[in-house]
Amino acid sequence: MTREKQPILKVAVAVPLSRAFDYLPPEGSQAPQPGCRVRVPFGSRQAVGLIVDRATESDLAADRVRRCSAVLDERPLLGPDELELIRFTSDYYHHPVGEVVSTALPALLRKGKGLHPLVEMLVATDAAAATDIEGLARRAPKQAELLETVCDAGGNGIEANELTELLPNWRRTAKSLLEKGLLERADARAPDFDETIAPAATPGPELNDDQEAALATLRQHDGFGVCLLDGVTGSGKTEVYLRRMQDVIASDRQVLVLVPEIGLTPQIVARLRKRLGIEPALLHSGLGDAQRLAAWRAARAGAARLVVGTRSAIFTPLANPGLIIVDEEHDHSFKQQEGLRYSARDLAIVRAKLLDVPVVLGTATPTLEMLHHCASGNYVHARLPRRAGGAQPPSLRLVDTLRAPATDGISEPLAAAIKRHLGEGGQVLLFLNRRGFAPTLICATCGHVAECARCDSRLTVHAGQRRLLCHHCGYGRDLTDRCSECGETVKPLGEGTERLEEALRQRFPGRRVTRIDSDSTREQGAMLDALQQAKEGEAEILVGTQMLSKGHHFPHLSLVGVINADQGLFGTDFRSGERLAQSIVQVAGRAGRGSRAGEVLIQTAYPDNPFWATLIQGGYERVAAEAMAEREATRWPPYTRLALLRSAAHRREDAHALLEVARRALADRSDPTLRVLGPVDAPMARRAGRYRAQLLLQAGDRRALHAALRDLRPTLEQDRAARKVRWSIDVDPIELF
Repeated sequence: MTREKQPILKVAVAVPLSRAFDYLPPEGSQAPQPGCRVRVPFGSRQAVGLIVDRATESDLAADRVRRCSAVLDERPLLGPDELELIRFTSDYYHHPVGEVVSTALPALLRKGKGLHPLVEMLVATDAAAATDIEGLARRAPKQAELLETVCDAGGNGIEANELTELLPNWRRTAKSLLEKGLLERADARAPDFDETIAPAATPGPELNDDQEAALATLRQHDGFGVCLLDGVTGSGKTEVYLRRMQDVIASDRQVLVLVPEIGLTPQIVARLRKRLGIEPALLHSGLGDAQRLAAWRAARAGAARLVVGTRSAIFTPLANPGLIIVDEEHDHSFKQQEGLRYSARDLAIVRAKLLDVPVVLGTATPTLEMLHHCASGNYVHARLPRRAGGAQPPSLRLVDTLRAPATDGISEPLAAAIKRHLGEGGQVLLFLNRRGFAPTLICATCGHVAECARCDSRLTVHAGQRRLLCHHCGYGRDLTDRCSECGETVKPLGEGTERLEEALRQRFPGRRVTRIDSDSTREQGAMLDALQQAKEGEAEILVGTQMLSKGHHFPHLSLVGVINADQGLFGTDFRSGERLAQSIVQVAGRAGRGSRAGEVLIQTAYPDNPFWATLIQGGYERVAAEAMAEREATRWPPYTRLALLRSAAHRREDAHALLEVARRALADRSDPTLRVLGPVDAPMARRAGRYRAQLLLQAGDRRALHAALRDLRPTLEQDRAARKVRWSIDVDPIELF
């Protein structure tokens, strides 16, 4: 084959440049197909890339087109549908295609490993079985712990990555055990996913009339269609999902379920496993690389008929797709906030259209964007207005903290309600979306506040660790009792979940208090254990952040207390009211889901604010209706389209310089439909040692916005000012201020 007749391979490489790169096939080999990985010379290094297309000609001179070093896949890893999704994602979010590919592929495939890679195993020898582990524990406790862990894993041993999650520093300890002949290393083929390990399926409850009607609506679509399943908390949305999933799985097609975060995965997986009788393939960041690849491989081959994952699972290839479900569609966790800033919910709709399968969006608090689509007739709106099983909605009541001041976050009316519900055998949940002991450490004499050295933010007091920590960049220092400015006594100001937990233990001695936040559930398995205690009623008082408000079912829970409801009442973002309503409705919905009536107390210093009357009298539906009317009048989404250009640099002037380049380029377009606001400092102007600025683009027409961004990105990539900053384009941003 002559050089001129060979096809040009368009290879996506994970670099921040908005194009694929031209290569020739390796010398003497046939040209691989799009969807195959290749190893290519890139600058002075070798990189792994993915072929996204082929062409007959290159814009480069013939002597400048280099050859691939190796072809890594005999057959394409990704098919035409997956490649089309990658191209769409790159185009819509104006992000380099190579970095989109990096998001779409499991880590081992990004590194060039095979589809069935060998993994490092640690195996116990025959001599280990005869070892006195208790005696070893007295001499070398870490060796004993490691040896026992490997022995417990069985004769095949334990994967090194899994062991690292359990015992992060095991390699140093293993050296002695390897020398003693008690352990040995081995390479093994990564295990395949097995969906048959689940128990036999069990029947579910009989559906009520509302659920039957919603299920009938979902069954109207076997091809593409979007259905918003809008059900109040406790209305049985999951039961409707399950019946529709059974239809699809019975026809030998696959179901992809997206959940907003890992914390929800164990609960929904247990329910799916029990009801469907098959093991779901899991895809989330809490798994080891080999586990994720095994699930990805099973989904791609069709061996996994049910795939459950968080955000990035939307890119998982499916052999026989039949249905996509997005649970809790309103949740902000579906929007990636770093790097490729994509919305998994929105891509689920795009992917369903590409695959010609239905997509179901479930929530009790729909986003205004989805409600607008329903009102426009683009999506079907199915409602579940009542709780399943005859359970009544919880009653909501305000506690005026000006009349009944709170001590350590707890007012006397709330304390009395806690005592009453505990006395009646109920369970209590106190919601405070602020972890740590207190958000501020202040000097009572000079007023000095402990601040982060790298951010424009205050340090949070973590009393248990005796540390002051920044929740934005991770900076920390030891907690002292004296002011660094005047030497006088300092005191924590405000409440966090840690302080609330301590106060509850003092007020209600003998009661079991469990705190669930990202600090208390950091260790592997801690979240699952805490949720299990909560579900079984072993934890009498739950204290937690928004982690507790998302989709959990606690049958014994009868009282919810919202500690500081005013945090979102006066937000500067146009979505503040919508988000506050979603947060309160979601956490309130945890109460009264069993036979016991639910009660919700909301502590506020502004009980006369009109928001509360709207929420309590009309529920989320009325809040959404009023917010929608306000958005239409002020021309905010969903009535306009937004994109946010962000920059960050070590010098403030450098961060602004690049945005000035962008502003001038946009001004040259003379497009009256495009509004450009800024550049301005970000609300937190300095974070992690960098100064941040932003430029907002707003347009009534989506095409005008994307046309501007298509021209803008290459301009910024080539500008010298871009070399001094980190910058990003965020299309459909959910955080503006």
